[in-house]
Amino acid sequence: KDVQKEREPHVYLSKEEVKEKIQSYNSSVTDKLKMTLNANGIYTGFIKVQMELCRPITVQSSQSQGRCAPSNMETAFYLPDGCVNTLHISSTNTVREVIEALLKKFFVADNPAKFALYKRCHKEDQVYTCKLSDREHPLYLRLVAGPKTEMLSFVLREHETGEVMWEAFSIPELQNFLRILDKEENDQLQILKNRYAAYRGKLEEALRGVLKPG
Repeated sequence: KDVQKEREPHVYLSKEEVKEKIQSYNSSVTDKLKMTLNANGIYTGFIKVQMELCRPITVQSSQSQGRCAPSNMETAFYLPDGCVNTLHISSTNTVREVIEALLKKFFVADNPAKFALYKRCHKEDQVYTCKLSDREHPLYLRLVAGPKTEMLSFVLREHETGEVMWEAFSIPELQNFLRILDKEENDQLQILKNRYAAYRGKLEEALRGVLKPG
């Protein structure tokens, strides 16, 4: 069940309270992705983000990384369902910074403004998904919820705008989308041709059996 965007109430914890929560968190960790408290009160740790993208992403090749202008070395493709990525972040990192870091890690050339980070949690035997504010701190949410992803997990999606904002895409991106659509159309057309060819073959075989002298 998707719910409207909400701002998670941020309780400002004392350094001692943070220390206690981190100790409790680390004692429950089963995948070695523990949190670390620094002397300045900032803590670091890991979050896992599931990619649930409906549209293709544009990825830079190694030759085009670092260039400002779009190049022909960019390709667009669909991410497989259920793709999960792990990020090492600090308690000061915001949702917007997490999105930018995630895209940069995998050389995604798309504008970060096209994406939103969601939290998925269990409440009263139901699963709720809601969009987080850009100023939320994902590692704080992870610490408060504990390490179990069944209680809280993060999901990256495109912004739900009702309609695709095509003007936000670059010309190379749009051209890649057209190529992908052409390929999908040709693939579906070939599937239909094969299906009807098989159907025609069975009909012709049946007719030969009926018309066979006998």
